Amino acid sequence: MAKKKQKNVTVGFVSLGCPKNIVDSEKMLGEIAQSGLFIVSESDDADVVVINTCGFIEPAKAEALEAIRHAVACKRNGTVGKVIVAGCLCQRLGQQLFDQVDGIDAIVGLGQRDNIAQIIKDTVASKQATAYLGRPPEKCSDDRARLLITGGHWAYLRISEGCNHRCSFCTIPAIRGPFRSKPWQLILAEASELVSVGVVELNIIAQDTTSYGHDLKIENGLATLLTALEKIAGLAWIRLMYLWPAGIDKKLIETIARNEKVVHYFDIPIQHINDEILKAMRRPDNKDRIRRLIENLREAIPDCVLRTTLIVGFPAETDQQFAELLDFVRWAEFDALGCFEFYPESGTIAADMPAQVPDQIKQQRVEELMFTQQKIAFAKNEKRVGRRLTCIVDSVDDKGTGRGRFYGQAPDIDSVCIIQNCRAKPGQFIDTEVVGTKDYDLLVRQT
Repeated sequence: MAKKKQKNVTVGFVSLGCPKNIVDSEKMLGEIAQSGLFIVSESDDADVVVINTCGFIEPAKAEALEAIRHAVACKRNGTVGKVIVAGCLCQRLGQQLFDQVDGIDAIVGLGQRDNIAQIIKDTVASKQATAYLGRPPEKCSDDRARLLITGGHWAYLRISEGCNHRCSFCTIPAIRGPFRSKPWQLILAEASELVSVGVVELNIIAQDTTSYGHDLKIENGLATLLTALEKIAGLAWIRLMYLWPAGIDKKLIETIARNEKVVHYFDIPIQHINDEILKAMRRPDNKDRIRRLIENLREAIPDCVLRTTLIVGFPAETDQQFAELLDFVRWAEFDALGCFEFYPESGTIAADMPAQVPDQIKQQRVEELMFTQQKIAFAKNEKRVGRRLTCIVDSVDDKGTGRGRFYGQAPDIDSVCIIQNCRAKPGQFIDTEVVGTKDYDLLVRQT
């Protein structure tokens, strides 16, 4: 009698969270694809759904729990077989996650990322819910052999993991562990692999990019790495994300200024500008140093684009301290800015600080700050009308309208260039002229 053919196991995948999570998702997808399991685009109709979660702040946790509950509901309806939850929320909550959402079949910590294919197979065969936890990896993981979900012509390149800073509001060290650099030979091998499959833009990520190499005793580690990455043939753009402000020194600025592939884009999360708030946040910066840094960057690299991230409503933040932050934003004229209201995250020092700011005031401050930044961003866009910009094309619709970016726009984070009558394909660089604006976006035509 002929042996019955075994059904192929289908896997739906949901990726949530920051670029570092995207890299983890891509690595897991690569492991799944190589194992013989079948990845499907519709996660609501799969034998197994894997949800890679973020657990950094309350909104991210809420988004993750909503996605998990949706998958469990599909399981109860019979359209999904098993639900596996992975990533930061698992690392943060551990087995408590089973109590928060009934119906999860497996939870997977960060240290088990590369075992996801076997975990899927074991979960399919098991009738019991299982936790695969433990500590984060002791070394920065090898991220090669990823299945890219970023479009094919750009990708993230993680150069370190974890963080040694102890900001009073942040859960990252507790979730991701201490800072550890990826060996630079491994970074170069990964970068070369990505370029070999068509990537022309690498976006360098870490929790603290400027500390790269400190633990490996590499002098001027990030600057040295950038010089090596510049030599990779076929790579066009290198973008630096998450630059810790206190780590940006003269050597790094000089390296970026002369490097032909590092775009003049600086993502510098300063969080606040008031010295008392910065001290309470346990940040090593102060107002004078941050102001000097901005002045030095614009003097050394006049066409630099600056992006930052701020927190408002930190415990005991007064109206005067918030007004000081607003005045600083008007002075700095950042090209892009993200603002979060403070969330008292369990386990952090700031969560137990006195004089917590009411939610209504925090929300009002976010709105006022973002309105202030909006006027700055719109004015900067108007000044770009008539300028010529080199853009990378990200997509083109069936009407010939393209979406792309000039060097001052990071993918999936910043605004975009809307390309009229685009004649290029995704991944190509084109010369354009700015002909108008649409809110935060630029309207350009191909020349």
